[in-house]
Amino acid sequence: MRTIDLGDNITVTMKKSVRAKRIRIIVRPFLGTTIVLPFFVSYVSGELFLRQKKEWIAKKLQDFASRPSGFLSRGSKEEYNVCKEEAKKLIEDRLEEYQSIYQVSWNKVSIRNQKTRWGSCSRQKNLSFSYRLFLLPPRFCDYVIVHELCHLKEMNHSPKFWALVARTFPDYKKLRREMKAL
Repeated sequence: MRTIDLGDNITVTMKKSVRAKRIRIIVRPFLGTTIVLPFFVSYVSGELFLRQKKEWIAKKLQDFASRPSGFLSRGSKEEYNVCKEEAKKLIEDRLEEYQSIYQVSWNKVSIRNQKTRWGSCSRQKNLSFSYRLFLLPPRFCDYVIVHELCHLKEMNHSPKFWALVARTFPDYKKLRREMKAL
């Protein structure tokens, strides 16, 4: 693991991974920026790639800085404990409604204090959601729920997956852009 200073207060941690198949840059608020390199890519090549992407990284960091403070960052334990049950009830109600449309089943639903994701779906058919979903406008909340339900049928982001999402949200591309701006 190495650290690269790109200037303009941009520091990037470089990591190598045996599982990585391509170069990936991860920009996370409060956690910093990381570049993950496949083992066959040299640190020198990784640094050249970073320098080419410096403007993109700076824009992402600026986007995070302009968001309302604390909205996507991990909330306090107290906030999570207060909101968890309300979020679980809302999400389970919405899951039941959309289940009738998609005819899918799941094993377990978890409400978590996640740092970087609104929701996720495991291969074991477990659904996990951020408690902050219930703070979002209902349309965004429903989009995340439908997105994860569709993963129960298609565990990827293929055209078949997006066709499933489009049954309920034909404007899913617009919704995704709006959510990224949150």
